[in-house]
Amino acid sequence: MPPKPPKPTINDLIYSGVIKPMSKLENKSVPTQQGVHPAFTALNWVLVQTSHPGNIGSSARAIKTMGFERLTLVAPRYGKPSTHSDAIALASGARDVLEQANEVPNLGPVLKNCTLVLGLTSRERQFGPPELSWQEACQRVTQLLMNEEQVALVFGNERTGLDNEALKLCSHRVYLEANPAYSSLNLAQAVMVCAYTLRQSLQAEISLQKNNLKPRVAQSKLADPTEVAAMAEHWRQGLESIGYLDPDRPKKLMPRLQALFARAELHKEEIDLLRGIAKQMLTKK
Repeated sequence: MPPKPPKPTINDLIYSGVIKPMSKLENKSVPTQQGVHPAFTALNWVLVQTSHPGNIGSSARAIKTMGFERLTLVAPRYGKPSTHSDAIALASGARDVLEQANEVPNLGPVLKNCTLVLGLTSRERQFGPPELSWQEACQRVTQLLMNEEQVALVFGNERTGLDNEALKLCSHRVYLEANPAYSSLNLAQAVMVCAYTLRQSLQAEISLQKNNLKPRVAQSKLADPTEVAAMAEHWRQGLESIGYLDPDRPKKLMPRLQALFARAELHKEEIDLLRGIAKQMLTKK
């Protein structure tokens, strides 16, 4: 009687094509859920100067897992991360979010028309936008997203976090409460914490609205951060023209004014008013 052939190993089955390796299965995108509430599409997750493609992939996975889909990459260290093996592997079933990510060279244009822009950083600054804990910020973001207003969450790079120039364009500086002795979070971990808590908050609001327990509020008319930044630059020119600001010795006048404008949460009409004042200063040369 001839001997029985040996049982095939896992590797034999993989090589023969009977079993597909997990890496190939996981890299296929899982379809995005249908009928997504508009609140989930009004939020833009913005990663600035990310160093490691793997962190972009992991962030894409966190975003999609929690029901979001918009990802913007500002000047990543490695261009076209959707083609990088580390990003693809760690994105897993969220490769579609990775491939559809908007890659841009500068942060400013990304924030146009945003009602609220939150800069996520635990590092305190002497000047800059007012700070909020994530718990407070999450409530604000939820209300605006339920109103289908545009919101951006901005995350800095892995080594230095969000720099001062990027933070200037944010409405608020937001920190995640953590162990004061060791508060360092990986970029993708921070994205996941925010995505998970936002999903919980949004789902609760959606449920209330479905049951007619909470009326829809009127849209806010806050100026977006790019309009505030342009108005501040207009004021800098005006203050120089009347001799109040010495360009060779500016001291900390403009950072203080920028922090004041950020705290004021200016409306579009107020931006026009302040620009009118700056225009008058420039005509008094």
